[in-house]
Amino acid sequence: MPELPDLQVFSKNLTKVFGGKELKKVAVPISKKLNVSVSRLKKSLEGEKLIAINRVGKELHFQFKNGNVLALHLMLHGKMYKFENENTQKNTIVEFLFSDYSGLALTDFQKAATPTLNPESKDAPDALSEDVNLLFLKNKLSRSKASIKNVLLDQHIIRGIGNAYADEILWDAGISPFSIAKKIPESEIKGLLKSIKSVLKKAEKSITKTHPDIISGEIRDFMLIHNPKRNTVQQAHRSR
Repeated sequence: MPELPDLQVFSKNLTKVFGGKELKKVAVPISKKLNVSVSRLKKSLEGEKLIAINRVGKELHFQFKNGNVLALHLMLHGKMYKFENENTQKNTIVEFLFSDYSGLALTDFQKAATPTLNPESKDAPDALSEDVNLLFLKNKLSRSKASIKNVLLDQHIIRGIGNAYADEILWDAGISPFSIAKKIPESEIKGLLKSIKSVLKKAEKSITKTHPDIISGEIRDFMLIHNPKRNTVQQAHRSR
């Protein structure tokens, strides 16, 4: 599943390619997860200029000039493909065809990827927002008997962190994923906050450097926690 750093890169690359273009046609071959009728979606978006694609939590938000937003959640197996004139991808959930006949398709063989027109705003702050600060973390952790990893994964507390990056953040912070949130001392919470920001930002830079045009998939080869060779090198460096 693509996580926050992957989606950050996707959003910027998609905006470079499709930002400013007029949407000629939107189709939803698999519409069971769509929150409105296909006809309402077409009426809301067709003929409108796409301003930008932004990452919001674990979703990509396609922002149109008339104020409408189409959110795409890729779930576990959603993938995006660029095409010209005609989309030939199987298992397409939704596709965009722009006025210059360039296009974008979201596919998912499990049919779980979810398009949502004008999603409701969420109360939980994004992991990279300024609202996720020391006071916020101390407050949330002090109330929770859950493991710290489960707290990081809870999208009702902090949005955007998935399983792989929760592990990476906790390893970087030197905190066991099984630690009870309310028992973590303030000194370690400070380290956790630093790790949340630095791990996610460094990951985005690494993905951009090695895969500058990527709009789909997930890049993990630079991560430490699930990469024994890199992990060993990093531990040796720490012990010096």
